[in-house]
Parts: sequence; C-alpha cells; structure tokens
Amino acid sequence: MRRALIFVGIIALIVAIVYWRIESRRPPPEVAHSADRRVTVWSSSAQVREPLMTLGYGERVVVLSRAGDNARIRTDQGVTGWVDQRQLMGPELWERVTALLTQARGMSVQARGHTKVVTNLRIEPGRDTQRIVQVGRGVSVDVLARRVAEVPATGDAETAADQEPRKEDWLLVHAKVQDVGEFTGWALGRFIELDLPSPLPDYANSAAIRVVGWFTLNQAADPTGPKPQYLVIGTRGGEGQACDFTMLRAYTWGAKRKRYETAYAESNLCGKLPVRVTSATQSGGDADFRFTEIGKKGAAEAHYHMHQTIIRRVREGEGQAARLRSRR
Repeated sequence: MRRALIFVGIIALIVAIVYWRIESRRPPPEVAHSADRRVTVWSSSAQVREPLMTLGYGERVVVLSRAGDNARIRTDQGVTGWVDQRQLMGPELWERVTALLTQARGMSVQARGHTKVVTNLRIEPGRDTQRIVQVGRGVSVDVLARRVAEVPATGDAETAADQEPRKEDWLLVHAKVQDVGEFTGWALGRFIELDLPSPLPDYANSAAIRVVGWFTLNQAADPTGPKPQYLVIGTRGGEGQACDFTMLRAYTWGAKRKRYETAYAESNLCGKLPVRVTSATQSGGDADFRFTEIGKKGAAEAHYHMHQTIIRRVREGEGQAARLRSRR
C-alpha cells in the first residue's frame, strides 16, 4: 500500500512538472482593444449569426484565435464571440492612442469645427499611417495642431519619381462624443470645416483669408453686454504650405458704430502653431499672445501686447517698458 501511494505521488509530480513546462512555454494570451465606436460581437463567423453584445471604443479583449478576416475573442465580461479583425488594435498602438489623448488634454485649442464627412483619425499624419478610430459626419472637434504630409504616389513609378511630391494638411483634433467617449487623432485637413463665430467669416472672406485658427483676446464693454474681441490667423493659397499661417488680424468692438473693426493687421510672416493667448480676467483688460515665427535667423518667439484697442509687437528686450508705453 505504501509503495502504491509513493508510485501515485511520483506520477502526480511528473504530470505536474510536464503541465508546468507546457504552460510556461505557452505564449501569453493576445490582448487587443476595440478600434471603433461600436464593435459588434457575433455568435459565429458564418453569415447566419446573432449579435451577442456591443463593445465601446477601447474596450479590452483577449484574442483566442483568428480565421480570415475574423477573430474569436473573449471580453472582460466573459462573453466569447467573433469580431472583424479590422475593428481591433494591438496593445502597442493602444498605448500610443492613450498617450496622444493625454497629450491633447494639455494642449491649447487653436480653432473649433466639425467633420464634413465620415473621417478616419490616425495615429500620425499621413494616409498610410495606422487608423485609430472612425468618426461620423458633423462631429464637433477642437483643432490643436497642424502638420504637413506627402500624398502617397499613385500610378506609374517612373512618372511619379519625376514629379515633386504633393503635400496636404493634417490636423490634430480632439472630440468628445456623448455616450461614447473622447477621441484624439490626425484628420485630413480638408475633412474639417471650421466654425467661426459671427461676423468673422465675413471679415475673413473680404480679406481673402483662409482661416487657420482664432482666439478671444478679451471682452469689450457694451450696453447690450460684453463683446468678445478676436485674433484671427490664416493664410492664402492651397494646403501643404511650410508655414502654419502667414497673416494675422485682430478685430475689436466699436461701441459707437456697433460693429467690429480691424484693429491690427500683419502679413508676410511665417507663424507656427500653437498660438498662446493670455487674457485678462476683467472686461477690457490687457491681453498678450505669442507664437513661434520662422525668420531669416531661424525660429524665435513673436510676442504681441494688446491694451484697449491698440495692439503692438513687443520686441526682444522691451519687456515691461513696452507695456507701460502702450498704456500712455
């Protein structure tokens, strides 16, 4: 009896060691995240199937197997089913997505607008970069940054090599969709329409400005209520330009004429986003705005100070003395 127990114990130990060695060599479960606002988990990969549940954007799943365009997954709720592989993203990409979202939360808004069409948001500017989410038409977005990317060559390779690569604008946008969540990614610039407050569209059109961004400098007192005073930045010509903007205009409220007037205009500069605005808390208080300007001597900070309806550029070394003079 004792020998039998010892034999059984040895067999159990051997089985345990073999099982441990097999399990230790088995790769860890593959983790993925849902890459669309709504991802349906199906009962089967066949054409005749039933929906089991819907995943929200970024939800974690374990990939059990893959078959063609489909993946068999297990959700954190314990539901096992099938999804389209194109609706999943790996953990490395998800880490980059979350890092980009965290970065966006600390960036200043340069303009506000909405998507003109169904739009893919990508992890980096460019049509060949990884897509992270698709948003629908009419989604409100905050514009945070701009970059330029080359349009992928199409057609004959030799002909394409002789031509200068075409470039297009990409915008870093941040969106909050009710009941869905937050998204940040790079969108093709022509897919975003800016929502300028009135009457800025009329002023921009009359000056032939393609607006890149706008900001509230401060507010002017008026019997009908405070009126925001604006800084508008823009450019002329098509997309793919090296400068983010080449001109700026400041529009202030004229209480006597009851209309906005151009208080400051500057052209022929090469500005880079972001524009950083510091506004006074009280109505009609002073304001400052800054941005990086690319000049003949390289990049330097451009600094402007606003007092009442007067805006002037603060040259290097002027500092506080310039502010005092502007108030006289």
